[in-house]
Amino acid sequence: MSNNLYFDEESEILHKHVPQSKNCKVKLSFNLDFDIGQSYVTAKIADREGNIRKLNIQSGSRGIKLQGDLSRLRSGEEYPPHIFIQTTLKDSRLLVRKLPVIGLSDWLLIFEDDLFFLAVKGQYEEIEILG
Repeated sequence: MSNNLYFDEESEILHKHVPQSKNCKVKLSFNLDFDIGQSYVTAKIADREGNIRKLNIQSGSRGIKLQGDLSRLRSGEEYPPHIFIQTTLKDSRLLVRKLPVIGLSDWLLIFEDDLFFLAVKGQYEEIEILG
């Protein structure tokens, strides 16, 4: 595969490890319209029932805080230790990141520098979360 298909070498390596959707405990996919703050970007997202939720992406130490009611885990199931996030950039390259799950929050919070800076530049409009 050509490096031109991926945002960076990390994305190329991780893409081979992204689980199939049928094997995921957490699978979310959103179309995004970002609002840009000084140190974060936010987007309103709608769940299956049409309820509006919020996504916040910030730079900083990598991690994700999941919003519990967006994930439909069965009783007794635990959250996976990490989540894969992928998006296709406007230039058609694929960005993939593997983030540790660092807890639950009232919002879906993602801490990752490249996702933040590319969102500020308007380089992607959707995101997929698998784990």
